[in-house]
Amino acid sequence: MSFKDHFSRQSAAYSRYRPGYPPELIAWIAGRAPDRRLALDCATGNGQAAVALADHFDAVVALDGSASQLRNAVARPGVAYVAGLAERLPLADRSVSLVAAAQAAHWFDFDRFHAECRRVLVPGGVVAAWTYEKFRVDAAVDGIIDRFYAETVGSFWPPERRYVEEGYRTLPFPWSEGPVPAFELVTEWDLDQVMNYLTTWSSVQRFKDHHGRDPLPDLRERLLLVWPGEARRVHWPIHVRLGRA
Repeated sequence: MSFKDHFSRQSAAYSRYRPGYPPELIAWIAGRAPDRRLALDCATGNGQAAVALADHFDAVVALDGSASQLRNAVARPGVAYVAGLAERLPLADRSVSLVAAAQAAHWFDFDRFHAECRRVLVPGGVVAAWTYEKFRVDAAVDGIIDRFYAETVGSFWPPERRYVEEGYRTLPFPWSEGPVPAFELVTEWDLDQVMNYLTTWSSVQRFKDHHGRDPLPDLRERLLLVWPGEARRVHWPIHVRLGRA
């Protein structure tokens, strides 16, 4: 079975430049699991969520279909990186306490993924899928980023991106759900760090493939007018879906 691979080519940049997840988010999700024996991180990418979950579970299996992503993943005791797909989990029936998908569930074949979750989860096990939106800084920066997102690279976003834009509210999620606290990812970044992060956008890569040029230098020039270079607080709203088997 193939998968939608929008990130292998920029896997090294993904590993270096994607922000980590808030510890309070990971702790809250881990706290919903019926026990702390085994967590599964689907489409782990560079392993950010898996490494964070390893602080709360005896063992974490981190799964990804991209060999390039796995080569760039962060090594950590307790985390086993495995090549595989979320729609065909290489784990035994009723063996997993938590199935997690960080910034990834919108790429899955939903019916196959949820069927596999039902197979591998222990009774009372938990499925958690979360995503973050465009980052926010201030009105001037946000306006430039919004125009770049919608107008410059807008036509190059894969259609699944709409689930992220809708805050995962429309993501197919056939589980019993309860209330979820508000979470936010916050970093202190300068403009160079933001530009490095933007290299990981799949739409930027597809723009470059189509036009034969990089759209980011022009964007940087526009941002320099409102962001002269000092570190600023950068916010990403996080949206979580969490259900129980």
